[in-house]
Amino acid sequence: MSGRPKGELVLSESDREQLQALTMRRKTAQALALRARIVLACADGLDNKSVAAKQRGTQQTVSKWRARFVMHRLDGLLDAPRPGAPRTINDARVDAVIAKTLESAPVGATHWSTRTTAREMKLSQTAVTRIWRAFGLQPHRQETFKLSSDPMFVDKVRDIVGLYLDPPLKVMVLCVDEKSQIQALDHTQPMLPLAPGIPKRRTHDYMRHGTTTLFAALDIATGEVIGEVHRRHRSSEFVRFLRTIEASVPSHLDVHLVIDNYGTHKTPSFKAWFARHPRFHVHFTPTSASWLHQVECWFASLTEKYLRRGTHRSTRQLEDAIHQYLDIYNANAQPFSWSKSADEILASLERFCMRVRTAAGEAS
Repeated sequence: MSGRPKGELVLSESDREQLQALTMRRKTAQALALRARIVLACADGLDNKSVAAKQRGTQQTVSKWRARFVMHRLDGLLDAPRPGAPRTINDARVDAVIAKTLESAPVGATHWSTRTTAREMKLSQTAVTRIWRAFGLQPHRQETFKLSSDPMFVDKVRDIVGLYLDPPLKVMVLCVDEKSQIQALDHTQPMLPLAPGIPKRRTHDYMRHGTTTLFAALDIATGEVIGEVHRRHRSSEFVRFLRTIEASVPSHLDVHLVIDNYGTHKTPSFKAWFARHPRFHVHFTPTSASWLHQVECWFASLTEKYLRRGTHRSTRQLEDAIHQYLDIYNANAQPFSWSKSADEILASLERFCMRVRTAAGEAS
């Protein structure tokens, strides 16, 4: 064998538990969590090159922390003291700030601010800001999530991702959905144009002029969209859109439709239509999993580029604008690039569930 010989890395049960805890705890610094993942991967028998590729680092980094752990165990993963003025805030006070931020809430508020934390911990606001920044804490921010409770979640993910990554021959795969309640809005006063140093401005209030619904079918191979607008979005309108799809797709191709679980997609008339058209095959997305539906990405692009800042004085004007966008988009359509396999998606969700469970355990 070539290369410098490596020290034997063997983990005790206690070492492994502490390293795994470092990778999952919310208040672990990212650098320390990375070092723990490196040691765990090395302990599983991977060479430095493989570990570096897996952790998106360099072989030198892997070699450094492997050797530090072999020599000093868990203490070797900590940063060495740096030169400079002595610290005025010791580790115990830093831990206290982190614990206070993560595990409690101030009286009369839902979350801590730098000012309230500084008063509570008898520190300066700047010190609290530095601690929060070092540990990636942002109490003022909040995001949402929703885990699907669909009992067939895994099977549906594998089915739909399989269509995206490896569709059958002589088949057109279409992601079909409706964007309902698109409002025709007109502002009460003229908009002020963009100028150097001055953003475009509009009034905060507006007038409503009705709504419309866009039915869309995204071809995952070409990125082209079959679109149709209706004033309502009942099952009858959806069946009419299916007829439009049938007329648009060459007769020699089978059609696989990716559809969500909206009520109009499961009515008797919907099922009867598919019974009369055997070349159409339906693939339902899991409940609460709109991220799996490619047409939702296209809807987001439509909203951001064309609808959110648009001004429409009637529903007809809004519908004309949507048709115009469809023509412009389809003239230079580009498919979305789906790269993750079903196994990667499921593994990512498993890691997320583990973090949620760990966080719930720490909170309790």
